Amino acid sequence: MAAKGSHAWGRIPRKDREGGAAAVELAFVLPILLLLVMGIIEFGHAYNTQISLTNAAREGVRVMAITQDSDDATEAALKAASSIPGVTAASITVPDDCTGGTQVTVTIHYELDTITGFAGPFDLSGKGVMLCGG
Repeated sequence: MAAKGSHAWGRIPRKDREGGAAAVELAFVLPILLLLVMGIIEFGHAYNTQISLTNAAREGVRVMAITQDSDDATEAALKAASSIPGVTAASITVPDDCTGGTQVTVTIHYELDTITGFAGPFDLSGKGVMLCGG
């Protein structure tokens, strides 16, 4: 008869042996899962920034089409992009004139730094197009 606490025939029960296998599997899978989660976070951040840039460019081109003043359009785009750090008047392209019946385009260029630092930086741009005087 086996002593108390030991197993018959010197074998370790199956459930005790599988604990080590689960730890090894976790060590293989965890880095992949973390990379996936960080990629999702980075994509969401970039997508949110892209939408904000596009909305700011649309606001700038709307003001340009109505007022036909490039300074007002730049100011409107800057105000609309206030949630994006680092957007300046130099990163906003607004044409000088907007005659009735022609299209005007406002573009905002931005270099996005990543949250995790694994990739990037990424060049993003937002663009708005509208008919002048309309």
